Amino acid sequence: MPDRAPQQVERRLPTEESRQLLTLVRDIVANEIAPRAADEEESGHFPRELFSLLSESGLLGLPYDSGFGGGDQPYEVYLQVLEELAAARLTVGLGVSVHSLACHGLAGFGTEEQQKAHLPAMLSGGLLGAYCLSEPASGSDAASLHTRAVKDGDDWVLTGTKAWITHGGIADFCTVLARTGVDGPRGITAFLVPGDAEGLNAAAPERKMGMKGSPTAQLHFDGVRVPDGRRIGEEGQGFAIALSALDSGRLGIAACAIGVAQAALDEAVGYATDRRQFGRPIADFQGLRFLLADMATQIEAGRALYLEAARLRDAGQPFSRQAAMAKLFCTDAAMRVTIDAVQVLGGYGYTRDFPVERLMREAKVLQIVEGTNQIQRMVIARHLAGPESH
Repeated sequence: MPDRAPQQVERRLPTEESRQLLTLVRDIVANEIAPRAADEEESGHFPRELFSLLSESGLLGLPYDSGFGGGDQPYEVYLQVLEELAAARLTVGLGVSVHSLACHGLAGFGTEEQQKAHLPAMLSGGLLGAYCLSEPASGSDAASLHTRAVKDGDDWVLTGTKAWITHGGIADFCTVLARTGVDGPRGITAFLVPGDAEGLNAAAPERKMGMKGSPTAQLHFDGVRVPDGRRIGEEGQGFAIALSALDSGRLGIAACAIGVAQAALDEAVGYATDRRQFGRPIADFQGLRFLLADMATQIEAGRALYLEAARLRDAGQPFSRQAAMAKLFCTDAAMRVTIDAVQVLGGYGYTRDFPVERLMREAKVLQIVEGTNQIQRMVIARHLAGPESH
């Protein structure tokens, strides 16, 4: 392994509180996450105890209202925390992002009574969330989902299957999108479902290329009864709630991607400055120096893009187009950077003794989750040229 310690990313943070927060995050990364990341990913261990620590430390509810247990942090700060966590271990960074996504519907569209009843435990009470939109036959075409919720007295009865659910089978609560009316986006409603609800069962976790420590599984809803008091928003408002959540969630994925890319660059620079061939460090060779320079430039550009989108969100301005651009650019950059990092390390990069092969496998999923990068291009093009004609 390289002996050269990577330089910490220099961050422009808006307040002293946010600078102290970043110091806390880096302490947790150094002491609790990074030392165990490789072994636990290799064995497929999900660090539930670590998420309890993150909750106790106030890191699971950063962008939400402190009155309900959140951290009152702007997205500009929250995303940089995600980047630091993902650089140490993507299972953790992506897990925090998905948890935040699962809280978004209730925090943004729930009644005050619902928020008081549920948000404190969700944001800082040690709970872990899952977000249930995709299904086996409706991924990119999310508006065609088939999971159905039927009114029965004061309850709703949910039946159907959700797919590709991060934290599937271990989540304490799920934000679930189900059909309550007509076909298409106007017939979808959102619900907050307890993870231990009767009739809710998880399939065996998917066998994935990367992120082996993060369980991804189908969830089966077999007549799951949910009180109407756990319906989020109005009937038929669910798809709008889902799209709102995904705009923010895509920024989380972008930040995680830059974290993975930064980790790969750090490994590549450390190796290149230590490894000697032909009597000098391989970092002296111009071809490799240019490769490292291109990797660093892509990372800086991606970071600037997701932070600009975050600042628009924090200012209450439209940011959907910029979120799609950030998700697209940052995840494609992470894929390129991790591939190049493996190349810098040569044969060693292809072995499990060095982390870059794991980072390369993990980067791939970021081009797929929360809207494939082909979907991001469609979103961006619609903002530029309007909807497609049919």
